[in-house]
Amino acid sequence: MRRRKALTMLELLVVVLILGALAAIVLPRLVGASQSAKAKTCETNIDTINQQIELYHLLTGSWPNNLKNVTENIDYFPDGPPECPFGEKYKLDKRHGKYRVREHNH
Repeated sequence: MRRRKALTMLELLVVVLILGALAAIVLPRLVGASQSAKAKTCETNIDTINQQIELYHLLTGSWPNNLKNVTENIDYFPDGPPECPFGEKYKLDKRHGKYRVREHNH
């Protein structure tokens, strides 16, 4: 009598356990990397908006009344206003005579 070549239940269980262990290691790292990338994107957006606010001030001689004056102007953002990857709104803040978008917590 010949033995059939097939996986036994024990071998299949070992493979499933190994795949589960690998998934438990990799998935949290992927989620953490995603959150980190979103935070960096938000920081970059804030820096870019602040640079355009400074440019607006240099070109017009005044600070913008609201953030939309800069972000919705195609001269400053031809591809549309930057959006926070976490869904929060950027807010214009006046401190020490300068208008800036401040970092917000995620």
